Amino acid sequence: MIPSHGYAKLTHFQDFKTDFVDFMGLGMEVSLGLAIFAEFFCSILIIIGLGTRLAVIPLIFTALVILSVHNWELIGEHELATAFLIGYLAILILGSGDYSLDGLIRKKTTSAPNQ
Repeated sequence: MIPSHGYAKLTHFQDFKTDFVDFMGLGMEVSLGLAIFAEFFCSILIIIGLGTRLAVIPLIFTALVILSVHNWELIGEHELATAFLIGYLAILILGSGDYSLDGLIRKKTTSAPNQ
């Protein structure tokens, strides 16, 4: 999601802002900003495993918007959005796991002595 979507939109904001979906009447620039936040910054949080379940929510929302823009075509030309959505839902349900910053924080808080 980062290289082909989030980073591309971030570095070419001026090009994308004039021809982007105006989601819920927020405006094309605001919608593009929200997509960049989800696709670039939330993806980075998931990679490092920090705030994973919270970070995946904007990505799920973005994947649903992508599917709605493409007439809910789950299989076919836009099936990658479906694959991302399934992966994001799995991350939301399963969490980040032990080998993440969330896991390290969880271990520290559960093993800290009570004072």
